[in-house]
Amino acid sequence: RRAAVSSFGVSGTNAHVIIEQPPTPAKPTKPTDTDPEAYSDSEADSDGTPVVRPALLPWPVSARGADAVRAQAARLHAHLLARPDLTAADVAFSLGTTRAALPHRFIALGTDRAELIDALARFAEERESAADGVTGTATPGATAFLFSGQGSQWAGMGRELHARFPRFRQALDAVCAVLDPLLERPLREVMLTAPGTTQAEALDTTGCTQPAVFALEVALFRLLESWGIRPDLLAGHSIGEIAAAHVSGILSLEDACTLVAARGGLMQRLPSGGTMVAVEASPDEVLPLLAGHEHEVGLAAVNAPGAVVLSGADTAVREIVAPLTERGRRTKRLRVSHAFHSPLMEPMLDEFRRTLARVTFHEPGIPIVSTVTGATDPEEMRTADYWVTHVRATVRFADAVTALHAQGVGRWVEVGPSATLLPVIQQTLDVMDGPDGSAGPEGDGGADVVAPVGSDVVVSVLRRAEPEERALLTAVSRLHAAGTSVDWAAVLEGLGAQRVDLPTYAFQRQRYWLDVPAGTGDMSAVGLGAAHHPLLGASVALAEGDGVLLTGQLSPAVQPWLADHTVGGATLVPGTALVELALRAGDEVGCGRVDDLTLEAPLVLLPEGAVQVQVTVGAPDERGARPVHVYSRPQPDPHHPRSTDTGWSRHATGLLTPGTPAPTPSDDFTAWPPRAAEPVGVEGFYEDLADRGYEYGPAFQGLLRAWRRGEELFAEVALAEQQASGVGGFGLHPALLDAALHPIGLTSLVADGATRLPFAWSGVSLYAVGATALRVRIAPTGPDSFSVTAADPTGAPVAAVESLNVREVSREQMIAAMGPAAAGGG
Repeated sequence: RRAAVSSFGVSGTNAHVIIEQPPTPAKPTKPTDTDPEAYSDSEADSDGTPVVRPALLPWPVSARGADAVRAQAARLHAHLLARPDLTAADVAFSLGTTRAALPHRFIALGTDRAELIDALARFAEERESAADGVTGTATPGATAFLFSGQGSQWAGMGRELHARFPRFRQALDAVCAVLDPLLERPLREVMLTAPGTTQAEALDTTGCTQPAVFALEVALFRLLESWGIRPDLLAGHSIGEIAAAHVSGILSLEDACTLVAARGGLMQRLPSGGTMVAVEASPDEVLPLLAGHEHEVGLAAVNAPGAVVLSGADTAVREIVAPLTERGRRTKRLRVSHAFHSPLMEPMLDEFRRTLARVTFHEPGIPIVSTVTGATDPEEMRTADYWVTHVRATVRFADAVTALHAQGVGRWVEVGPSATLLPVIQQTLDVMDGPDGSAGPEGDGGADVVAPVGSDVVVSVLRRAEPEERALLTAVSRLHAAGTSVDWAAVLEGLGAQRVDLPTYAFQRQRYWLDVPAGTGDMSAVGLGAAHHPLLGASVALAEGDGVLLTGQLSPAVQPWLADHTVGGATLVPGTALVELALRAGDEVGCGRVDDLTLEAPLVLLPEGAVQVQVTVGAPDERGARPVHVYSRPQPDPHHPRSTDTGWSRHATGLLTPGTPAPTPSDDFTAWPPRAAEPVGVEGFYEDLADRGYEYGPAFQGLLRAWRRGEELFAEVALAEQQASGVGGFGLHPALLDAALHPIGLTSLVADGATRLPFAWSGVSLYAVGATALRVRIAPTGPDSFSVTAADPTGAPVAAVESLNVREVSREQMIAAMGPAAAGGG
């Protein structure tokens, strides 16, 4: 209702304001049981009106150490108390998109600002509870998605996610659109209605259960995928293996739905009856008891080394289970309509085979482990015979877990309605990692949403008795805490969040200097401060010009790894070390980016003696950019300081600018090796380099694997063990960054045998410190220049170089550069 209209003029400009009363929102009508779209959430008040809960928000905080991450939380807590204008969604978005994901992590979870701020405070004070969020340390390891089977379903599953997340809704609706013509009733009508309704009761009939579990799991996968959480390997339990086969690419959606609908329908039409019993026993203990009952009882599943399921005719199953019960073995009768994976399934197999004749199979895009054979990507999985056998054969889930463990899986994600697989995954891992728990043979069992097993993390994305959004985001947070890269911007999509200013890193200062009596070694007494860097000893602010000077000493005797960088017979300080010095100098003045750095002369070391280095940073210009220079001179003889003073040589000059936020993790690094990239052999690579004059010792032989995709090169590089244990204090260890450049040696640019070295660096940014291994992408940007992008083994950004130019260096230049070093080595 229009209340007033006013008009006024300002300097020739007329402005009109219409003041209008907003319409009164109509109270939502009570939804019907058959209209899942009417539900905006999975809860309703006493009169049936849907209740829309606030979105659950994650606040990810990370640092390089356990103490540092608590200090970072404390700093953020204080900042937010002083800035009540910052919304919870904006803080979540900014934490997730403008901060590097460092190894020690805490993710606060809450629905409003006050709840999240309280969680930060409790964590900072070491009094947090599980309700506040999750903590963890990023560790290497592959990620496996494991899809659960029939029996994990529950009325209303997916209802809250369908209302909350558009990507889940789109994926679920797409699956249902293909399945509905193949089923007796619309699938969403069965899945998403409230518990206790007639439609929901149909969910427990096999003809609906299997399509519903499949549809939910595919939608969950697509949602996780949209958040940047992608598996390295897949496996599935019974009907869950069809979901795994579809998302791997073996089955199209249409063919997977045909298979699922036919499988569930044919099983439903079999005569009812039969029994399935979960037994706490090993296969070797149970199999002898099946003798004489092979035509009526089968070993339906080996879920863990001590957890099996028997399936078949009721009388025969009872007869087999009786002696096991007398031995004190726990048993549990499962609530099923038919005896699945038993001889009682055989009457449906011929018709099922005829249906499968219409299905086309493809190569998997994601490796998948069979729960029939325990093999990875078996060719049989792309045949109709496999899926017919799949109905009748034992589900060897424990074998699949063992195979995944052998391939380096450290993060286990159960994708399904509830945590039915979590206990048996834990039990199998316990047996492999050392005897420990005695998880029950079947069911949810009240297990935690996530459980660490050794260094493994086992997560279930949904739970029967927990709100779906909280279960899902808790699981995602656990994965992130364990090292998984998460696209937080995608998680927060639709909330209208934007970037806001947040506190800088809470550095944990560590004193490297020996404590000495006052007046004899205190550098502050001579106006110096500690530089906190392995290559630099002191820093001092200049009296004029708002500049800074950092000093240090380089010597193979003090930094032995430098001796492993020999080019053309000379031991050179690698150009990456000069970049590291520039980055450290930039940190001193709040400039996190090396805008450009030109290397003017090689810095040569001799086996004996040392060189002094100075890094100078000038005053900022109007845009905050500062000049930076790197100098060296031979270390003077302390007894005759002037006798060998040959003056200072300048080796690098450049410009520092304020840093930029870390980019979103790239698919090239999260899906590894990169898709469509062909392997490149690196055997003998360093021997070939030595023949060309690059005689790198062990510290610099970091190239492990390489791939090529068109003109792009990808590689894995890692520090040697001795250097990896000493990365503290470095932003990015020069030997690791140098190794990241070695794939350039695979290009035609160095094929002519000339000696080439890095010459000009542009746009160098460091997003995370302390890396010991990298995934690298190198792409040409010109005839003799390349861009370099590096991520950690989880795919999280570490560093980027917009352009690196290399140029030929003659032997005469090397000899000339050795002059000052030689003078200082006498």
